Amino acid sequence: MRGVRLPRLPRTTRGRRRAVQALMAGAVLALAPATWMHLTAQDRLGTTADVPAQDVAVVFGAGLWKGRPTPYLAHRLDTAAELYRTGKVRVLLVTGDNSRTEYDEPGAMRAYLAARGVPDDKVVSDYAGFDTWDSCVRAKKIFGVDRAVLVTQDFHIKRAVALCGAAGVESYGVGVAEPHDATWYYGTTRELAAAGKAALDAALRPDPHFLGEREDGVTKALASPATAR
Repeated sequence: MRGVRLPRLPRTTRGRRRAVQALMAGAVLALAPATWMHLTAQDRLGTTADVPAQDVAVVFGAGLWKGRPTPYLAHRLDTAAELYRTGKVRVLLVTGDNSRTEYDEPGAMRAYLAARGVPDDKVVSDYAGFDTWDSCVRAKKIFGVDRAVLVTQDFHIKRAVALCGAAGVESYGVGVAEPHDATWYYGTTRELAAAGKAALDAALRPDPHFLGEREDGVTKALASPATAR
């Protein structure tokens, strides 16, 4: 096509070698964040049956539809409710977006869990979990969580475990499996891009969008008498 110039390949052997080395270096750099996540999380993933018991499970938000949890979020909450019912965890910390009045993700998550038999005093809401890094940092700094089971979809769980580890939360992950539909492929592809930001967050450790004062919700929930399951 007239006016478009294609890049020329180096004419010398040395030039071609350097071009190949540059491409290989670029590929290694591009894959490094995903490799870091995989290595960090590979021994910290399990199922609801075999994940180590912890006091707290952190459930990450995944969007609302007409004020109710999306199917993916509902599946996360179903998994968290199972962890509670089987005694794997004692308290559920639901973390999501409540940046505007008409959109209350943690509130919808809490209501969903209550409808499935999880006592309200065993659910703690984090209203400023705007992304995975924010949720992990706030779990540690605001709610005092040192160890937790993390609940999210299988394509997201490695990033969640890696980021919470970087934030100071010793984490084990339960990844919810989903059919490989369009949403699953979108989420999996998105993780490739999100890996780079995750690596930067872990390295630079920025403050979350909103930090605020320390809250004692998790401490009180753990201290309250256990309710018969």
